[in-house]
Amino acid sequence: MSQFVQDHEQDAIVGEPEVVEDRRSVRDVAALPAWSRLQAAVVAFRALQTDDGSVPDQSDRAAAAGYAATILQSVDELAPSFPHDASYLAAVQRDLQRWETEGFGVPDFLDSLNEFQPQQHRVDGLGHLVLFPMYTQNGSSSRFLEAVLVEVIWPEFIAELEAGEYGNPLFVALRFVDFTPGYDTNSAVLFPETVAMRAIPTFTWGAIFQDREAARYRRVVRAAAETTKLELPDDAAAMLDDQELTERVFVMWDIIHDRSHMRGDLPFDPFMIKQRMPFFLYSLEELRCDLTAFRESVRLERTLSAVDDAELSAAQRAIRDHARLVQYAVIFDRIFRFAITGSRVRNYDGLGGQLLFGWLHQQGVLHWTDTRLTIDWEAVPDVVIALSDQINELYWRSIDRPKAAHWLAAYEMLTRTLTPHPASRWARGLSEETLAGAPKGYTDAVLDDEFPLSMFYEALNKKMATVIASTAGITGTSDVAA
Repeated sequence: MSQFVQDHEQDAIVGEPEVVEDRRSVRDVAALPAWSRLQAAVVAFRALQTDDGSVPDQSDRAAAAGYAATILQSVDELAPSFPHDASYLAAVQRDLQRWETEGFGVPDFLDSLNEFQPQQHRVDGLGHLVLFPMYTQNGSSSRFLEAVLVEVIWPEFIAELEAGEYGNPLFVALRFVDFTPGYDTNSAVLFPETVAMRAIPTFTWGAIFQDREAARYRRVVRAAAETTKLELPDDAAAMLDDQELTERVFVMWDIIHDRSHMRGDLPFDPFMIKQRMPFFLYSLEELRCDLTAFRESVRLERTLSAVDDAELSAAQRAIRDHARLVQYAVIFDRIFRFAITGSRVRNYDGLGGQLLFGWLHQQGVLHWTDTRLTIDWEAVPDVVIALSDQINELYWRSIDRPKAAHWLAAYEMLTRTLTPHPASRWARGLSEETLAGAPKGYTDAVLDDEFPLSMFYEALNKKMATVIASTAGITGTSDVAA
């Protein structure tokens, strides 16, 4: 047995699961009249709110109070189905009552947010009722009231993976059960920072809806493969027919991606969260984390594949098998969906997809010949890892560079693969005035679409736009082939 497997077994301590058999499942909760009343009251309440979450019109206050009363009563009826969230559901009722007492001004749900700790209950199939005034990333920028029923995805192999080398105590994997309009969008995350609150606490969790990620992946990749005449490997094709398998693959991808932020030889803050910087720096950070998930999946697959099946636990075999599928997911989601999703205004995820596609093409493992896409899968892992190495080298060098020099080096790295816009000031060379000036001048000189779509992507975008648009609001129970 390899040293890796021995170490992995020693480190993988999986906590005692909570007993969930005697509880009403969250899917049963979704069928209860109390949930329907809660959902309807939230939708009606939202119609009275303005962007900051308040109900400013005095004439609407009585109606708002009536909806709030229905919400309070419904939460009270539903709470026994979520004993693990008892303190949170009690706190959210107090926050809602205080909000009403204060005249439905700008909402503040900090107290209930502090009580909601889903990372403490990572049990496969466990449900949560989530109620907050909040905005939804890639959904709505308004802090409207939202009610969501969710189900935790936490299979045994993920628990073992997280308990070993890939510890990520803040990460929560979720599946939609039902939701209000803010999530009938492209939003696939539940983040505490989106909640309306008076002060910013220390955030202790972050959740991703893997069922939405998996469902849109399956729909988009199936259509893109047909459009480009790409013959998928058998296991990649099988994943498109299996929603639950794809969800588990995305959990594995995301848990490694998420923990990769702030790990490694990085600039002090790779996101420059409190600073304004060229959007292509965000592209490289997100792609760096995705390629870290890719390279770690290659390592896991190769290491565990070198061990006889009989020496591996069921969880280790699952890690090995899912690791192979993570590699397909990273490549296909990046080159087929990310690259042509969203506007061309500082689209950093789109740029990361373009970079990966261009790199694979120029390294000779992806071919567009006779209007057919082919990929040399045996060569792909090492080629992708080489791009990961290049980004990691850029970051390592940045520790000794001034910020502006790091930005210029990142741009130069991108232009070795991608062609910038003909009007680009960066490509022509920034003026001495800009180079000697403040960082704002560098950022202002970047075009909204600094790296336009290639002719391949322009054509693919026309064929795929309707399919990609159709994934808004998609869940694991949607008709993926629609």
